[in-house]
Amino acid sequence: MRRKKREEGHDNNERWLLTYSDLITLLMIFFIVMYSMSNLDKQKYQQIASGLNKAMGSGGGKNIIGVDKGVAVDQDWQPTNTEVVQAEEKSKLEEVKKQVDQYLQQNGLSQSVDTKVEERGLVLSFKDSLFFDSGQADIKTDEVKKLVDIGKILNMKAVSDNYIRVEGHTDNVPISTYQYKSNWDLSVIRASNVAQLLIAQSGIVPQRVSALGYGEFRPIADNNTVDGKARNRRVDIIIMSSKYNEVENNKQ
Repeated sequence: MRRKKREEGHDNNERWLLTYSDLITLLMIFFIVMYSMSNLDKQKYQQIASGLNKAMGSGGGKNIIGVDKGVAVDQDWQPTNTEVVQAEEKSKLEEVKKQVDQYLQQNGLSQSVDTKVEERGLVLSFKDSLFFDSGQADIKTDEVKKLVDIGKILNMKAVSDNYIRVEGHTDNVPISTYQYKSNWDLSVIRASNVAQLLIAQSGIVPQRVSALGYGEFRPIADNNTVDGKARNRRVDIIIMSSKYNEVENNKQ
């Protein structure tokens, strides 16, 4: 009997280790959570919460830090003003692109015009043969209306504050005529003629428009192939992203 009592006493004396172990575990978890909160990283925060929840087997529909299971930790996160502006800007440009693409498809121009939204804005890239005869800068009379119609789409209210840049490009085949001394001359005059048409007949205010010529110096394809040369001969119309408005304003 005495021996049995001694064994029971031995067990009681070691029960404090369980309490101590639980306390140390809870303290460790507490410091991990405090550290994760002081170094706010949403992804790491969620990973830590998930890991602790699994380790502790928390129930009641919430994880160890009190967030409902299955709900992202950053559900209350709010985007910055810059992110909101960028999202709105992209949405506006995508809507314009959609309307331009629809017009191009309805008028059989999809193969002659490429459209894309990129960092600098909405880019409409026209093959030179659509509006110009070879080596000429005058817009084909039969194609004027199409360019005017596209210009009116680009003048829609949603992007009426965005600047528009017209860029002329050529291939690397030299040109030297009484009209144009170089590809640079040709590209500049083409861009200028397009810009003036947009202003005169599409109703775009001249303060929004600029015209530039790059000649053969900004190719998008290999000038050593026929197809590459054809792609490089182009006129680009760009609705500039509004983030460049301040830059453009300073040029005036």
